[in-house]
This record gives sequence, C-alpha cells and structure tokens, in this order.
Amino acid sequence: MLIEGTLRWRVTEDCPWDLLMALCLRDLAGLEGVGDPALPAIVPAVQHQPAADRMLAVAPVTPWHPLPKAAKDGESGLGEEWTRWWRRAVVRMNAVASWSTSFVPPHFAAFDRELELQDLVIERFADAVAWSNARRAEYLADDLRHHAEYSADIVEVVREREHELRRQAGSFRLDIEALPLAEPGAWVVGPDTVVISWSLRDDHRAFRDWFEPLVAALV
Repeated sequence: MLIEGTLRWRVTEDCPWDLLMALCLRDLAGLEGVGDPALPAIVPAVQHQPAADRMLAVAPVTPWHPLPKAAKDGESGLGEEWTRWWRRAVVRMNAVASWSTSFVPPHFAAFDRELELQDLVIERFADAVAWSNARRAEYLADDLRHHAEYSADIVEVVREREHELRRQAGSFRLDIEALPLAEPGAWVVGPDTVVISWSLRDDHRAFRDWFEPLVAALV
C-alpha cells in the first residue's frame, strides 16, 4: 500500500482484497454493466478451480454450474444487491484497516440483508478467494519492485503544481484503488476515491497525464 503526502494533503494507493473479491464475484455471476460507474471486466478472467475448496477449506462449495439467465440480468435482485454492497465496500475501504474483510465464512453475516448475494458468495467463495489472493500477491510484488517510482509519480506532480502556483497545496485527500481491469482508465467510485486499472498505473506517462489535471483541480 502506498501513502504519500504531508499534513495538508494525502494520496493513498492500494489494491484492496475485498474489492478484488467483489469484482471477481460480479464477473462469476455474469453481472455485466452493473454499478455506477460500471467497471470493465477483470483480467485474467477467473476460472473455476475444483481443488481450491479442498486447499482452502473455508466454505462449502456446490457443484459448478452457470448461473441462471435471470441472475445475469443487470436489473435483477442480485445485480441491485451487488451494487449496494459495492458502494458500502468502497466507503469501508477508506475507513478500516486494509486487511479487514467482510468475507467471513461460513455464514458471511455481512450479507444477511442481501440474500441472493450471500448465496453467490457461499457458492463461489473458493474460486473468488483463489483468484483474489493471486492478484493481491501480484500487486504487492509489483509495489515492492516499483514503490519509489510510484511515489515519485505522485509527489512530483503535486510539487510541480505547488511551484506553478507559488504556494503550498491546500488540504485534500485522494484514495486510489488500483485493480486488474481489462480496459485502461480511471473511474470515480466514491467521495475522494478513484479506481484505476493496472494498465494505467503501469504506464507512468499515461498516469501522470491523468493525475496532473486532477491535482490541478484539487490544489
């Protein structure tokens, strides 16, 4: 997790496990186009891994089968439940420790008010965990290798803006959630919170081209 800033401003960057799980479950359920904004599909696509439930031993897994067509409708109860939970999850990511999770087996009580979503979590938990753990490990390994570069991208842009204005930056906060999405880009998902694709984050010139006008608006 990256944290840069001063007493006046702060920019964080992370790849939260709960958000990885949420997007993985969304794609497993075939809920294309849900959410506001609707984020692209995850990459790589999640695959069913029958061995995952035996290795993890965390939740009962029902036999693999495609979800019924009704559950794939973005206007279905499942789609609406997922969207409501995603909004809560985005806000929660910035209010609790990054290792805290809503996915607590075997009953997943955090979803007691979203029963269709709870059923999906129970049915697909092992596959989602295997995929999310792999992506989280990739993110942490990449951050270990390139932490200094990522920090420089943020700090230099803010300092250049301060120099341009000939004053220190005012008070602002920005939380960046870097996620493995199939399309490069950035999406505002909540107050002071933006999701960016790994492909955008890895392209330092493209990241700075996106980040500079954002800092200009904030500072």
